[in-house]
Amino acid sequence: MRLFTVFAALSVLLLAATCNPESQGSRLPPNLKQLEGTWLHAHEEDQGDVLVYRPNTYAFPPSRGRTGFAFERNGLFTQYDIAPTDGLEGHKGSWKAQNDHTLLISLDDKQEPDYQLEVISLENNVLKVKRKQ
Repeated sequence: MRLFTVFAALSVLLLAATCNPESQGSRLPPNLKQLEGTWLHAHEEDQGDVLVYRPNTYAFPPSRGRTGFAFERNGLFTQYDIAPTDGLEGHKGSWKAQNDHTLLISLDDKQEPDYQLEVISLENNVLKVKRKQ
């Protein structure tokens, strides 16, 4: 009987440890934890096909508009495009970590196909990515 009680307690502990309200694929890998937040495109700093983003709190030089995106820990994603009125227009969607440096982006409105963001580097509040279809 004592063995059964120990086994039952261990089973409950293991189940509790694996239960998580967030899907496993929606959590950022530890090396990308600092990705959470809103990022705007610093197009002046792009290097070929590597796109550069900075936090929305950065003091950007004047521009006729900036696109960007926001990552939330729970897998929610918002892509910001330039609206017809020159403001920002948010498109809701989701992201999923495919590995430690690649994220799959899916927009709810399906006006553009799903795409991948390959994180080239993320340090000192500078995010460098390559976008792949």
